[in-house]
Amino acid sequence: MEAATFRLNGSEFVGAFATATDSYVFVSASASRKSIKILEEVLQVKHIPIMISNSDLVGMLARANSNGILISNLAYDSEIEALKGMDLGINVEVLESDLNAVGNNIIANDKFAIVNPDYDQKALRQIEDALGVEAIKGEIAKMKTIGANNILTNKGFVINNRSEDSEKEKYDKILGFNSVRTTANRGSIAIGLSAIANSKAIIVGSETTGYELDRMLSALE
Repeated sequence: MEAATFRLNGSEFVGAFATATDSYVFVSASASRKSIKILEEVLQVKHIPIMISNSDLVGMLARANSNGILISNLAYDSEIEALKGMDLGINVEVLESDLNAVGNNIIANDKFAIVNPDYDQKALRQIEDALGVEAIKGEIAKMKTIGANNILTNKGFVINNRSEDSEKEKYDKILGFNSVRTTANRGSIAIGLSAIANSKAIIVGSETTGYELDRMLSALE
């Protein structure tokens, strides 16, 4: 599995600016050519430049898998239409919820999504339909921002190191993975905001230690 440490838009919290699938990486349109080249080569995908509410924070405001991309209802109509006009062969949906930091509140692979428990049933159905998954309400380590603090791909699950044994066992059973606890960027529990990952590779923030990266790779390979 490929791996790299990186700064994106000048930040070690690379996951705040992009969300990846096994085919695409959706990244802020302001990303440099050098950054785009690294993202495409390491993740082995095509980059899709987007903005959401004229913001670079694509990873915080969107979540994607092979079936679709959910974006925040903060997005402008022109941004939504531009994304739909790219004809990517996936669902493009705006999640109608006050919990509009979509990437922070949802993790997903191609089978499951674990979501902030405060999403209502209407939002839950929309998540399932757009991403083609079973959506499960949950929190980890008393944190509802499940996407900001954990990593999920089709290959594995990385869980933040404040998680309880019972939580780890619960989600391992649901997802069918043997998750690994860790931090990123020298001790941050915001591992979701610190990484961009798919089934082929992971890119982590530049402050992430070798030990932290090895822990992630042991879960995702």
